Amino acid sequence: MSKKKQIHLNGFVQNSPSPHSTGLWKHEKDQGTKHNTIDFWTETAKVLEKGKFDAVFIADVLGTYSVYGNSHDAAVRHAVQLPAHDPLLIISAMAQATEHIGFAPTVSATYAQPYALARQLSTLDHLTEGRLAWNVVTSYLESEAINLGLSGRIPKNQRYDRADEFLEVVYKLWEHSWEDDAVVYDRENDVFADPKKVHAINHHGEFFNVPGIHLTEPSPQRTPVLFQAGASPRGRDFAAKHAEAVFTKGHSLEALKSYSADLRNRTVAQGRNEDNIRIFPMILPIIGSTEEEAYAKYEDLKNHVSYEGTAALLSGHTGIDFSKYNPDQYIEDIETDAVQGNLDMYTKDPNKKWTLREAVLNHGLGNGTAKFIGTPEQIADCIEEWTVEGNVDGFNIAQSYSLETFREFVDYVVPELQKRGIYRTEYEGKTLRENLFGTGPYLPDNHPARRVTTLVK
Repeated sequence: MSKKKQIHLNGFVQNSPSPHSTGLWKHEKDQGTKHNTIDFWTETAKVLEKGKFDAVFIADVLGTYSVYGNSHDAAVRHAVQLPAHDPLLIISAMAQATEHIGFAPTVSATYAQPYALARQLSTLDHLTEGRLAWNVVTSYLESEAINLGLSGRIPKNQRYDRADEFLEVVYKLWEHSWEDDAVVYDRENDVFADPKKVHAINHHGEFFNVPGIHLTEPSPQRTPVLFQAGASPRGRDFAAKHAEAVFTKGHSLEALKSYSADLRNRTVAQGRNEDNIRIFPMILPIIGSTEEEAYAKYEDLKNHVSYEGTAALLSGHTGIDFSKYNPDQYIEDIETDAVQGNLDMYTKDPNKKWTLREAVLNHGLGNGTAKFIGTPEQIADCIEEWTVEGNVDGFNIAQSYSLETFREFVDYVVPELQKRGIYRTEYEGKTLRENLFGTGPYLPDNHPARRVTTLVK
């Protein structure tokens, strides 16, 4: 009998009070106001590790949601992914409190510098003993660009051009600067590392000039596991070329089927295999002991959503100032330089036309993602159906109220998945890449990181 397809799970977080369910920081079960404490993050990691999750997926933005009314007031008032604390600095504490779970922080290739970021991520891969990923994004908020010294947001195609070269630079640093046996620890001859086996990368490109060597010795995975979340055609091509795992949103199985087929075709076109990429749609579980209880909980959660705060979030996501819209007017299908996928969810839904009011109320819980509402058995049914029918590999689990949503999922849904033989009962490997793919700790040979330009030694 063939083994059932195994599901992978990540916990979707952000270092902010109630980042993906706007206004839920007010809920009596929510602990998001403790996001500025180490204990909150170590407890989150421990809960998810108890549930055998692959990783803590840490979203991030470097700016404020100030498109709405051309002001940051609504974002400040309603904690719209604000305060926005650093995603990297909590990882060492979570790693210390756990043994197996991985960490996937978001860092923008639009504003970071590859030489410095390569060192930060290598350091974390060392400290976590090979449990690090990197969610590669290209930043979409105008406020990020302005506060980081630019006159405005870089056009989307240029952002991806820069990100392509950014990755080429870090690949050279991670994969090719230090040979496997460069570190010798030769005490007798006073040689820590053999300089003949440490190479300058001599990178000279359109966006970056990085002549030197990588600052750290090879980490357990060398290159962190690469996540990406592009929804536009250019974003999908970028993911197909580089990503080992993609994060996507969508509120229908039909949309997910189409996305998965398209992305896997693009991945093969890049000279990789279909199964070289893991697809993780986001879902928001709302769990009850009965279906009625779950739907009553859903209604209660909707009552905690901040309408103005969510409108500000959706404005930031799409680059459209919805303060100028009538709440009952339909959202139009337009091209945006911000996050196309967050607009397409509402403008390209084959099943309905969305008014702004409907979109905001939907977006307020789990950023508009699919909601799986019901008993643990019903939610497991949905997870199983979407995995098989949607041709995906797992899910990023979002939260309504912070931390306790995870605890409920781990206590009630995970045992049901395990009972069905579709979810691990123990971690299989040591590094995150081993747990995700059942392979070794390093990138496969068909990944572009292994094929970058030959270095001048």
